[in-house]
Amino acid sequence: MPDWIEEALAGGRLGRAAERVVRVLRDDPRFASYASTAELAGRAEVNVATVVRAAQQLGFSGWPALRVELRSRYLASLSAGEVLAEHAGTADPVREAVRSDREALRTLDRTLEPERVRALAGAVHGARRTLVLGSGTFAAPGLQLSHAAGIMGYDVEMRDVGGTALVSALARMDAGDLVVVCDLWRVPRAIRAAARIAAERSVPTAVITDRRDSPLVEGAEHVIVVPSEGVGMFPSLTAAMAVVHGVLAELTRIGGDRALQAVRRTEHLWEEAELF
Repeated sequence: MPDWIEEALAGGRLGRAAERVVRVLRDDPRFASYASTAELAGRAEVNVATVVRAAQQLGFSGWPALRVELRSRYLASLSAGEVLAEHAGTADPVREAVRSDREALRTLDRTLEPERVRALAGAVHGARRTLVLGSGTFAAPGLQLSHAAGIMGYDVEMRDVGGTALVSALARMDAGDLVVVCDLWRVPRAIRAAARIAAERSVPTAVITDRRDSPLVEGAEHVIVVPSEGVGMFPSLTAAMAVVHGVLAELTRIGGDRALQAVRRTEHLWEEAELF
């Protein structure tokens, strides 16, 4: 049985039927990461209710949430070339990309806990300063968050590089600040080190990730798990961006008139500077 399943059970025991479900997860993770509740139940020779109960015993709201975790774990174990091979044979990549993202949003709608998004927005609202970290293409959700929140008057800065500049920025932070990390597929060493430094300085952290076993999750005050599978070599950012848009919508609500006035001031300065 995989270590993460043992950890999820926390010493608890499964019944015989649920054990059959877990055996499928262990023996055929690729199948399990694609299977519907009925398909998994058929493979394990149990009923659908047993699959749901097994997922809940592992700490998930149901099979869709557990399947997101399984799929992310499976894809994270593959190289970019292996991920491409996983999606080989797609006749129309453009339509498949749209279909895949549409399905990811459906999965997000079924598995997302809105209170977690509201809590993250509240943390940004209450922080003196927020530092957003991301790497490569996975910095895109953080860029959207920092740009739009900044227009609303929040002190939110995006950094997509490591080195001395990042460490110096972290050195100026404390418990009244916030670090937000977008972690999909693989964790760069610089970001993992930054999360460790933040923890050592008692800076609260928030993680938007595609798997609950991300090394950044331990110690994070806010964790939001999103589906991220694309149709080519790289993960899709659609679900992560949807979460960021949810955070921004909540910031608009709780920011109220203060946020509105900040936007108006920014727009006025844009006009004066003839930016558009």
